[in-house]
Amino acid sequence: MNALMTHVHLARPEILWALAALPLIALLWSWRRHRSSVWRQNVDAHLLPHLLVAGGRRAWGGLAVLLVGWTLAVLALAGPGWRQLPQPLWESPAPLVVALDLSSRITATDLPPSRLLQARAKLATLLRERSGGEVALLAYADDAFTVAPLTDDTANVALYLDALAPDVMPRDGQRADRAIEAAVLLLQQSGAKGGDILLLTDRADGAARAAAAAAKAQNIHVSVLGLGTPAGAAFRSSDGQIARAQLEPDILRAVADAGGGRYAPMADNDGDLQSLGVLKPRTGAGERESPQGQGLAWRDEGFWLLPPLMLLSLWAFRRRGVAAVALLCVMLPMALPAPVHAAERSWWQRDDQRDQQRVAEGVDAYRRGDFQAAQQQFEGVNGAEARYNLGNALARQGQYDAAIAAYDQALKLRPGMPDAVANRAAVDAARKRKPPPGAGQQQQQQQQQQNQQQQQQQSQQQQQKQDPTTQGEQGQPKPGQGTPPQDPDAGKPDPAEQARADAAQRERMRQALEKQQVEAGKTPAQRRESSETPQQREQRQAVEAWMRRVPDEPGNLLRKKFQLENERRKREGQ
Repeated sequence: MNALMTHVHLARPEILWALAALPLIALLWSWRRHRSSVWRQNVDAHLLPHLLVAGGRRAWGGLAVLLVGWTLAVLALAGPGWRQLPQPLWESPAPLVVALDLSSRITATDLPPSRLLQARAKLATLLRERSGGEVALLAYADDAFTVAPLTDDTANVALYLDALAPDVMPRDGQRADRAIEAAVLLLQQSGAKGGDILLLTDRADGAARAAAAAAKAQNIHVSVLGLGTPAGAAFRSSDGQIARAQLEPDILRAVADAGGGRYAPMADNDGDLQSLGVLKPRTGAGERESPQGQGLAWRDEGFWLLPPLMLLSLWAFRRRGVAAVALLCVMLPMALPAPVHAAERSWWQRDDQRDQQRVAEGVDAYRRGDFQAAQQQFEGVNGAEARYNLGNALARQGQYDAAIAAYDQALKLRPGMPDAVANRAAVDAARKRKPPPGAGQQQQQQQQQQNQQQQQQQSQQQQQKQDPTTQGEQGQPKPGQGTPPQDPDAGKPDPAEQARADAAQRERMRQALEKQQVEAGKTPAQRRESSETPQQREQRQAVEAWMRRVPDEPGNLLRKKFQLENERRKREGQ
């Protein structure tokens, strides 16, 4: 018995407390049997032994069936299991937030050609070699700002590396504690239960160590990658002073120890990143992982107790048991929730999964250029990301007021969302921007010229369809006008001129057919562009031109975004 119990595992052992109800069930059954006997209520007790058949095995058999059925049901609910099966571990990897020190000290040249260029190269290696997991990038000096929020698209984060420089920061300084606090806030806003922070700097202080300890208490590990050398090098501060920047490994190691992470100086290979453990995302605590990436889980074998339980339940079909079972079958569908349209609800998906599927379909439609379909998908989801994407789809269609309202909703759900702030400012600027002088007149003139050409083509086609005799009658003068005699061949058309006119007509017809074929092969977005008014087209082209300039000048974008964020924090007293 002991050997059996050592090999049996109960998934829900607390259910066994229900076995304590067995004596109570027996007492209730005995009391009910005593009270429900018709003979005992109508016949004297001293006459019952002479009137009733001796024995009561059938009655006691019903009690035994009830007790055995209750026991089997409780054991099945407890989830017994006696073997373990390998199960894949689907736990999401821990996200990583990289905080880069962009103070003026990063311009020191003790890591040739400079600390800044070495830090950019190291971050590029990290983004390229990291195997999965979301990554975010922060830049800090006197304060910390978000360069790229958490995303699994590391190529999108790498776009900003070349724009990282001290001149994009509003104020000079070196507040590593604020960088750690901003990274913790970024992880909390994403809904992650933990994560990692990688700090790239050459020194820190006690405030940074305290912030790292606070992060560790929230299951967030803080690691430090040292920039520079102990010998250091000279640099020019923001106020023009010449100073010397030196690596302080002791305080950086103390910050890493307080944050539950590791410290490593920058190396000329990826050995420092491997020692920090940031190339492979860590999994959550408490999960036991096998070398093949699988764990062992007890299999619930309680379903084997259901067949004997179902056989015992046949005793309930006596007398009014059939009616009770029929009533249960009728009431069961009424208790289930009413089904809705298949596109709106699926029994195999949660609400968040359905919202995620709609967002994914909207993103696909947006990338295809079908912005109206993307708008319809995003309108059914109320998250901050969906509201932000809805604003982008509306902006692409020229609906700037609605796009700004969508951005405002996204910022209300997630205050300070960097992408929403930047795109809202761009769309607002495009809405307020006036068309350049003369642009509308040029487009109107081009439209008039096209209309005149179409009218000429139609008139020529009508003339060719007319009867030649009618043309001769129209060309003759009216009687009594006294026209001078003319050459009989003067009214005949020139064959060469007629051939050129026919060739021109055929060319115009060929161009018209090609235009129809091109229109038939256009996407919905291209057809929508052709139906736009000149003012709508100018506004849309202005927004697209601004968006195309963003990758070419990421430094100016970061500088402007950090300045706006810094002014907002000042107004709010942060």
